[in-house]
Amino acid sequence: MKKSTSRLGTSVNMLCVTAFASVSLSIALPGVAHADDVNAAASQTGMAVAHPFGLQAAGASGLPQGLVARVNGVDIPAAQFENALRAAMGTSGQPDTPQLRQALKGQLIARELFRQNAEKAHYDTKPEVQQAMNAAKVNAETQLYLKDSIRPEPVTDAQVKARYDDIVASLGREEYKPRVIAVADEATATTVLAKLKSGTSFDALARQYSVAPGRASGGELPWVSFKAPLAEGRTQGLPLAVAQAIMQLPAGSVTPAPIATGEGSNAMRVIVKVDAKRPTQVPSFDQAKDTIRQQLQALALEKAAAQFTGDLMKHAAIQQ
Repeated sequence: MKKSTSRLGTSVNMLCVTAFASVSLSIALPGVAHADDVNAAASQTGMAVAHPFGLQAAGASGLPQGLVARVNGVDIPAAQFENALRAAMGTSGQPDTPQLRQALKGQLIARELFRQNAEKAHYDTKPEVQQAMNAAKVNAETQLYLKDSIRPEPVTDAQVKARYDDIVASLGREEYKPRVIAVADEATATTVLAKLKSGTSFDALARQYSVAPGRASGGELPWVSFKAPLAEGRTQGLPLAVAQAIMQLPAGSVTPAPIATGEGSNAMRVIVKVDAKRPTQVPSFDQAKDTIRQQLQALALEKAAAQFTGDLMKHAAIQQ
């Protein structure tokens, strides 16, 4: 049922809007290099670390407890090192090894040396640095203010169950695994269809020509299901004509002609392929409830953010 949960989660995702990101308190080191590369560089610059884990006990290196290094009298705390370690493991997926710890400690030492020498050369007074500092300050204080000020309504168990029931009621007896290629003009659509007929794979043509979000995955869309009869607003976020084509196509087939969608600057020509069909697989409420709750919470946060912004604008003197 894992795929079914993912499919139902995808249906909910169509309603979700990305909300404000929380403030990150971890240290971001620029480009965590491979440990061997950093160790080699550290050896050449005299910054190699003797202790493999970097966290030496007091007395072993002459450092007080809680420090990993002291660079020209400036302390590098163990907490800073641990934050850097967590960030490196989270972004690169590297395991916690003595080599990684040694490499990170070398980077922290190198960065502190760079900072000290940059300040000695008065780089801190350069306009570019001042602008960057001001921008970072504005971003940090704004994000923290929004995090503390926006209060979304809590999502109740009843709301989660009602949303689950709505989604289940919107599903048909079958579900479909489609691919789409969306292009901006008829000429390109004609070219794509001609290449499909000559044997070029749908996947390759989607990557080459499509402007739809699924381009990088060969035009692949998640499993979808539609309640018959189809109507606007009941097509899982797809254009009505595209949903109709998905329902009508046999598995493995492609629309013989491009489907026109949108108007004006939003006009598109869409070519659809259905990879597979199967009876609709519906996850249980227990399987789906956490995903639905998260999406409803995101919607509640979006609503609260919009209301908060509107209230601020009502009481502000704004000239445009």
